[in-house]
Amino acid sequence: MSVALFGTSADPPTEGHRVLLEGLLRHFPRVATWASDNPMKAHGQPLERRTALLAALVEAIGDPRLSLEPELSSPWAIETLQRAAARWPGEELVFVVGSDLVGQIPRWKEAPAVLRRCRLLVAPREGWPLQPAQLAVLEELGARPQILDLAVPGTASSHVRQAAPHASDAALEEVPTALRPVLLEHNLYGLGSDQAGGGPPPGVLEGPPEPAAPRPPPSSGAPPQAPPPPTAPS
Repeated sequence: MSVALFGTSADPPTEGHRVLLEGLLRHFPRVATWASDNPMKAHGQPLERRTALLAALVEAIGDPRLSLEPELSSPWAIETLQRAAARWPGEELVFVVGSDLVGQIPRWKEAPAVLRRCRLLVAPREGWPLQPAQLAVLEELGARPQILDLAVPGTASSHVRQAAPHASDAALEEVPTALRPVLLEHNLYGLGSDQAGGGPPPGVLEGPPEPAAPRPPPSSGAPPQAPPPPTAPS
């Protein structure tokens, strides 16, 4: 059995992510996805929040053959593939990348080993045409890249981050419908307002708790003393 592996920054997940995941389900008996840190990108939200957003998209798709696998998350594809091999021993691992990432693969950590451990599947993204020279470099490294027969829209997480909050309607159009209430309610990426929602509910979206304020010492009955003036920097 083949397992399609699709890792993404999910910063935030877009319509392109939804279309790709649903398309992979038409080709593979199992699809695994996860959010990860990309060492070649700066991220707008912590990994925990991006994982929660991707989990909401997986839940909205609602196919038992699609699973969120956060234990596969790593900045390095070679580590992800090692973990996937332990997770599904003996299964064929199909590593899925968008056409926008093809040119980066030769610079990945242990790129030849990555390409030996998996079947590379390239998903064409609108606006990022495949370059024959880039595919030729991958073949020189030992890959036999295959092209997924699927039209993935050119939506991009960077478009959402750059458009919000000044063009929130345009930004929301790039995001799956199921994620829009979450983004608005919690004012993520500058979308919506956190005034009405009272902040995120307990759970992964709220991030680490604030440290508790220290309790004042017991009163001795003496009037409180003013704190010393701050020391000027040297």
